[in-house]
Amino acid sequence: MRKLTNLLVTGGAGFIGCNFIRALLENTPDFAGRIVNLDVLTYAGSTENLAGVEERFGGKRYFFERGDICDRELVDRVFSAYGIDTVVHFAAESHVDRSILGPAAFINSNIIGTFTLLEAASSAWKGPGGAWREGVHFHHISTDEVYGSLGETGSSPEDAPYAPRSPYSASKAASDHLVFAYHHTYGLPVTLSNCSNNYGPYQFPEKFIPLSIMNILAGKPLPVYGDGKNIRDWIYVEDHAAALWMILRDGKNGNRYNVGANDEWENIKLLERLIAIICRKRGLDPLAVAKTITFVTDRPGHDRRYALDCGKIRRELGWRPKTGLEEGLERTIDFYVSRAGLDP
Repeated sequence: MRKLTNLLVTGGAGFIGCNFIRALLENTPDFAGRIVNLDVLTYAGSTENLAGVEERFGGKRYFFERGDICDRELVDRVFSAYGIDTVVHFAAESHVDRSILGPAAFINSNIIGTFTLLEAASSAWKGPGGAWREGVHFHHISTDEVYGSLGETGSSPEDAPYAPRSPYSASKAASDHLVFAYHHTYGLPVTLSNCSNNYGPYQFPEKFIPLSIMNILAGKPLPVYGDGKNIRDWIYVEDHAAALWMILRDGKNGNRYNVGANDEWENIKLLERLIAIICRKRGLDPLAVAKTITFVTDRPGHDRRYALDCGKIRRELGWRPKTGLEEGLERTIDFYVSRAGLDP
């Protein structure tokens, strides 16, 4: 088990990062360390996502640094000032549609940013004789999209070949390769996780589930790409956070772990489920809401199906998701209803 004392969490004001920070500080008794959240606060990140954390833990166990992971001088200063021994690297541009319209930001953040962090970690953690400091570790969060689209059956194990097909997934694949290159070439202690689609509180509302929830609540059209039959595996974000904590503590150095719930849904079926739950909660007419579903032109290169073989993390670390889709959607809907200022 690793001793994790001073964590640098990149992108901690974003969706998954803020849930991870909350989980560690509020609900993880065996974590007694400090967290430094480095985030440039793009459109998808907000300090409001960590409301309450600053008040309870700020200046003692939680510290916020606003800045870009591509800024080497800043990253070096953070490593030195806080005695960073662990990196948990969430920071990334992650929206496929945006990567198609403007890939440059994805190359810069996802590849150059990861390279900058790896260089800074190497500089901070290597002693005069070239030996790595005791207890240091670099964990990189990636996506199932790097494995590419699958057919109607089957799942991608950790040793599946990479086949990214969008600028986003290609940039994430490149960053994954960089992380393992630093491990194999220089001996940097690393782990890496590839996760399926996350959902839950604090997700920026351009993504499918929060966008659908907000549009249903507002009586707006519900856009669905293509025929709506693209399939994704959905994991509740708190289950992902729990998996990351297990990997950080006990994951084998130099190993990759797939993280998913094995809960696959066609987009149209998931939307229908959202409609049913919200209409029950809000007293709306599901047939009237369903009439607002609008099939729109599919995006270029839209992968048909992703699925992960998550046997390794279950066998080696004993992790399993705890939140079923129905419960997770209920909790997610309640969050966005509250955020919209509506009565529960």
